[in-house]
Amino acid sequence: MRSGGITRRWVFNTLSSIVIILIIVNVCASVAIRRYYYETAENMMDSKVQGSAVQSFFKNYLDSTDATFAEGAREFVENFAYSYQMDVWALDKTGAVIVTSAGFSVDDTNAVPDFTSALQSETDSASWTGHNSSGEKVMAKSFIVRNTDGTAAGAVRLIVSLEDLDRQHFLYTVFIALLSLAALTLVTISGVFFIRSIVRPVSRINETAKLIAKGDFNARVEVTDHHDEISELCDTVNYMSEEIARADNVKNDFISTVSHELRTPLTAIKGWAETLRDIGGSDAEMTARGIDVIISEADRLYNIVEDLLDFSKMQSGRMVKRSEPIDAMTELEETVYVFNDRAKRDGIDLIYNSPSFAAPMSADKNLIKQVFANILDNAFKYTERGGRVAVYAEISGGSLVISVADTGCGISKADLPHVTEKFYKANVSVRGSGIGLAVVDEIIKMHNGKLDISSAEGQGTVVTVFLPIDKKAVQAAARNT
Repeated sequence: MRSGGITRRWVFNTLSSIVIILIIVNVCASVAIRRYYYETAENMMDSKVQGSAVQSFFKNYLDSTDATFAEGAREFVENFAYSYQMDVWALDKTGAVIVTSAGFSVDDTNAVPDFTSALQSETDSASWTGHNSSGEKVMAKSFIVRNTDGTAAGAVRLIVSLEDLDRQHFLYTVFIALLSLAALTLVTISGVFFIRSIVRPVSRINETAKLIAKGDFNARVEVTDHHDEISELCDTVNYMSEEIARADNVKNDFISTVSHELRTPLTAIKGWAETLRDIGGSDAEMTARGIDVIISEADRLYNIVEDLLDFSKMQSGRMVKRSEPIDAMTELEETVYVFNDRAKRDGIDLIYNSPSFAAPMSADKNLIKQVFANILDNAFKYTERGGRVAVYAEISGGSLVISVADTGCGISKADLPHVTEKFYKANVSVRGSGIGLAVVDEIIKMHNGKLDISSAEGQGTVVTVFLPIDKKAVQAAARNT
């Protein structure tokens, strides 16, 4: 049993508490049983000889000589009907034994503590528990008989053996102890089985987690058949392993894609730089062409690095929104205007409805423009020559709604829920880092907006952005027009 383990803690905490409780219960039960037996014995003596009945019996032997009282005492003892259950003694006023039901003499020097206590009691009776001269454990009770002037004439003493009661008390105590021990055994066995039903799966989960930590993402936990929290935890660990494996694959694909994206422009830049070095400016047309390629590929590298920097800021929480009053429609028009040249170069028809309304809002102008640019860049990347990219804008329900629809390759149903996840790239054949939409989604959330993507494979994609606008400013502008 491992030090500090669940089983050890259960044994030393729960089980020890149960043991203490059972000990307390046994002690209390033993004391209660003993008290019940002793009180029963005393009540029996009270029922057999009541103080008033004794006083009534001796009324004809009071206020006389000691010999007269002794005569009445002998008569009382001889006629006592319960001598088969208990011994009865008659005592004189000094506590000396006059006669006993057993018929044997008693040493007058033998102490009779219950007689002394009865003399001082308001009820004229007192009991005592102890051992007699032969060593037998007994209970004795004395009842004082008084003269009419209140002085003690003598006493009647009843004596009951406690040996049988103590023996029965011991048997009951042992029985309760054995019953408690049996209950403790059952609790221990059931508890150990229950703890093991938790510890063993947890141990398997622990071993699986270690394998996952070492890079074995195919490791799985055997799910229990109990359908409880442990089986749910096993399912969660297995799901976590699957997600880590998927994320690791996506990360590896991302590294491979980014490496390829970086290498392609670098290769072009290096190749044209070497060509320009070799021709030495002798061919002006080729020199101009090479410089254009170098600038274009450098722009590609710049955009890739910018995406990586933005993603790094997003992951570390360092992406800061600097809000200021802007017109989102102005930023959208400027972005669309920038893409006009690319549309002509790529042979793609760019449609923009050019709305005349303003869309005032408090936002970060650069981040909002980046959202528009990333969405349009994605639309152009996945649309082939001869295709169409359409940009529509309207105000609906207090939000600026911008839709960018393309006639590109579309996104499969399996890939669509993951396109805004980090490192995810649905189509690895198209250039790009695969983090553009993740950055776009984060920026839109920072502005309390919403991003919606719908797509059909082979038919195109529609990306819709909802950005909250300043309603009061819109209403004021409408009144002024």
